[in-house]
Amino acid sequence: MTGPSGVGIGWRPEIAGFVAELPGLRFVEVVAESVPSTGPLPPGLAELRGRDVTVVPHGVRLSLGGAEPVDPARVTHLARVAELLDAPLVSEHIAFVRAGGLEAGHLLPLPRTREAVAAVVANVRRAQEQLPVPIALEPIAALFDWPDDELDEADFLTEILDATGATLLLDVANVHANARNRGGDPLALLDRLPLDRVAYVHVAGGAERGGFYHDTHTDPVPPEVLDLVGALCERRRPPALLLERDGHYPPAPALRAELDALAAASGFPVVT
Repeated sequence: MTGPSGVGIGWRPEIAGFVAELPGLRFVEVVAESVPSTGPLPPGLAELRGRDVTVVPHGVRLSLGGAEPVDPARVTHLARVAELLDAPLVSEHIAFVRAGGLEAGHLLPLPRTREAVAAVVANVRRAQEQLPVPIALEPIAALFDWPDDELDEADFLTEILDATGATLLLDVANVHANARNRGGDPLALLDRLPLDRVAYVHVAGGAERGGFYHDTHTDPVPPEVLDLVGALCERRRPPALLLERDGHYPPAPALRAELDALAAASGFPVVT
């Protein structure tokens, strides 16, 4: 099974018909928790696998950044979905979603401390023991920095990747959002990240509200994010880029135009 390549899109039941008709598509991503671990696969995903389209399960509930050990049952589900999809890798977030037995329902940011690095590393290693394939880790967008940060974003991520051997799922929309909301130069961050360890890249839309840029996944990809895609590819083109859409789906021509814009910004072949 080959890894992600070219331009892909997040598979959702609402746009399964659209995705199925993309002639050049070689790669999609699915929310792992939306796939039953006992099978069968949702028909749209089964059809894509029948066409040898790579499907990567993307987890949202492991809470790898939590102080509590990762829940083995959640890792087991992710592992089983990876096997059902014959996936070359899985991905998850550097974030926490639960604490003290409470579920937040959202991806929450970590303080960039060495204590947090140790917690993430311990949980990633626990997950790696159960997973049949490698894991890629995604930094999230956040509206604020914790006051006791000890590391900047690049050092924080690099320490985690070095200690776990995981690859990086880089979200350029998150890079843009964090630069807007928390300060910093997004290009300077790209220059300090280990781009040779990027497994694939997320690209998504967002919107300004209340003085903050929100990574909504329901708005068009703004020009600034496409510019970051181009800047990233000038430095080192990743193996694959994926368009994320999680609601308010536009008409098919608009979605095709977004995929074409990703191809143009990255130099990958169009999939539409």
